[in-house]
Amino acid sequence: MPLKEIQSVLLDKKEEYLEQLFILLRQKSISTQNDGITDCAELLKNIMEEIGINTKIMKTDGHPVVYGEMLKDENAFTLLFYGHYDVQPPDPLDEWLSPPFEPTIRDGRIYARGAGDNKGQLMATLLGIKTYIDLFEDLPINIKFLFEGEEENGSPHLASFVKENKELLKADLVYTADGSSHNSDSPLILLGARGSLQLELKATEAKWDNHSGNTGNIVPNPAWRLIDLLQTMRDKDGNVLIEGFYDHIRKPSPKEQELLQTLPFDADDIGEKIGYPGLEMDGENYYHKLTMEPTFNIAGIYSGYSGEGVKTIIPSTAAVKLDVRLVVDQDPADIYNKICRHVEKHDPGIEVKHLVSMEPSRTPADLDIVEVVTNAVFGAYQKEPLLQPSLGSSLPVYVWTNILNTPSIIVPYANFDQRNHSPNENIKMDYFFDGIQCTCHVVHQLGEYAKNL
Repeated sequence: MPLKEIQSVLLDKKEEYLEQLFILLRQKSISTQNDGITDCAELLKNIMEEIGINTKIMKTDGHPVVYGEMLKDENAFTLLFYGHYDVQPPDPLDEWLSPPFEPTIRDGRIYARGAGDNKGQLMATLLGIKTYIDLFEDLPINIKFLFEGEEENGSPHLASFVKENKELLKADLVYTADGSSHNSDSPLILLGARGSLQLELKATEAKWDNHSGNTGNIVPNPAWRLIDLLQTMRDKDGNVLIEGFYDHIRKPSPKEQELLQTLPFDADDIGEKIGYPGLEMDGENYYHKLTMEPTFNIAGIYSGYSGEGVKTIIPSTAAVKLDVRLVVDQDPADIYNKICRHVEKHDPGIEVKHLVSMEPSRTPADLDIVEVVTNAVFGAYQKEPLLQPSLGSSLPVYVWTNILNTPSIIVPYANFDQRNHSPNENIKMDYFFDGIQCTCHVVHQLGEYAKNL
């Protein structure tokens, strides 16, 4: 009976819950610039303690982790919630319709940096626990929380933190509310994430920029060196030409292949929502490319002068940042070494710099716990959730599946068009409150499941 009262509780608590979210959104926490991180960790700790969560801030070799727990019995089923309190820089500021750290409601959406990624979803998780306790006066399972401050920087210290605290973090399931819901507005369950490898290639010629007339045809241009190298790395059809790049890719299981074939697909709708109306692809191909294939992307390329007007120079340096997404069972270190060997073969004078990497992960779709969470999400939304084998982007869920040896499930609470990492990031208010409700249902269903273990 109490689960049916969630909607009335949310209606009564609407303004209170929004203000709690806004308090967190107002606090800067830009991990790449170390802006507001410590203050945000302290603020989050206070918010959790007010809910009744036993909370502490724990050091890492980088930004701190906020850890909390509500334990019933050391032998009880344990759910670990993962999220992150850091955000991306808000630039370019002039494209925001309202200040990025002053949460603003427009047309049923909350606009602010971190509204969708990940403070809105993090708060929906915490307020879901608060709501459940208000309704039931107790929790049916053990719950742990780990909120990190470096996800937007590639989570460089999370793996070492998890290795050092395996006993503390021991759990039966790790649950993450992050990412975007399906473009169809159906609830979505993700069983993994692609890994990533970020690196930079840099070419250098002269010691300084030269006049393009006085030294034209004399001083070589490093940008052309990079272009020549890049054309040896990928063909015009998008196939990566680096030797061994496609080795060690796990084929989808029959169950995963079935999921890919049954996911709804509307090319026109997706094209409109991602700003690319020229999208021409069938659903099975779309989902296979998004979840089961690696990528080799140029994230940025820069050299010389690109401002207003003309500056006639031959630049001294040129660089390109590569963003490579990897799938199970590719190893970022192995791919990095293969790229280095490729560069050494074609242009050994170009410098290769490793920036950050993350391993891919995937939880089997046929586990009992996946069905339990699927039923819980259905109960919350009264709509059949879509089950997708992997997230297209990257999250550090490998630390749970590969280090803790624990299944990991991602249930995005934010809307598909949340514009995370972009100006005017937002979360729909309905999605925020639905996330609170979903958290309640997941905790309750896991409690029922644990009774039969």
